[in-house]
Amino acid sequence: MCMLDFLRQPWPWYVAGPLIGLMVPALLLVGNKALGISSSLRHICAACVPAGLPFLRYNWRAERWNLWFVAGITLGGFVGYRLLGHPDHVAISAATVRDLRAQLHLTDFSGLLPRELFALGSLAHWQGWVFLVLGGFLVGFGTRYAGGCTSGHAISGLSNLQWVSLVAVVGFFAGGLLMTWFIFPLLFR
Repeated sequence: MCMLDFLRQPWPWYVAGPLIGLMVPALLLVGNKALGISSSLRHICAACVPAGLPFLRYNWRAERWNLWFVAGITLGGFVGYRLLGHPDHVAISAATVRDLRAQLHLTDFSGLLPRELFALGSLAHWQGWVFLVLGGFLVGFGTRYAGGCTSGHAISGLSNLQWVSLVAVVGFFAGGLLMTWFIFPLLFR
C-alpha cells in the first residue's frame, strides 16, 4: 500500500479522534496558545475593516498565528477534498435516505450536503434564504455572543470546568433539537 492510498482511506475513529483532540493541548504546551477558530473572524475584521469600533481596536498582529492556523485548515481541507478525496459517496443509511425523500422531498445525495438546501440555486426559494442567510447570520452571531464556537466550548471549556461553556453547549444542543424536531419540519411543509 502506497502512502497516497493510506491517506485516502477512511481512518478509524480511534486514530483520527485522538489526533484531532490532541491539537488543543499541543497548542497550549508548545506556544501557550488557546485554540479559537471563531476568534479568527474578529482578527480578520480588525485587520481589514477596523472602522474605529472599540471591539476591533487591539493588536491583532499578536494573534496572526491564529490566521495562519485557519489558512492551514483551509489548505488542508482543499488538499483533502480535491487531491485525497474518497471516490465513494457519503455513507447514509437507507432508512435515513427514505425518510429524507418522503418527509422533506430531498432527492440529491451525491455531495456532502443536500444540494436542494445548500446551493446558490436554493436562494430562489424562501427556504434557501432561511437556511443560508438567516441561518448563517444566527450561527455567526451566536458564536460571537457565546464567546466561541461549539468545539471550543465543548472541548476546551468543558475540560476546564467552565460554567459558561456548559451553558453554551447545552444551548447549542437545545437549539439543534429545536431546529431538528420543530422548525425544520415547519419549513418543509
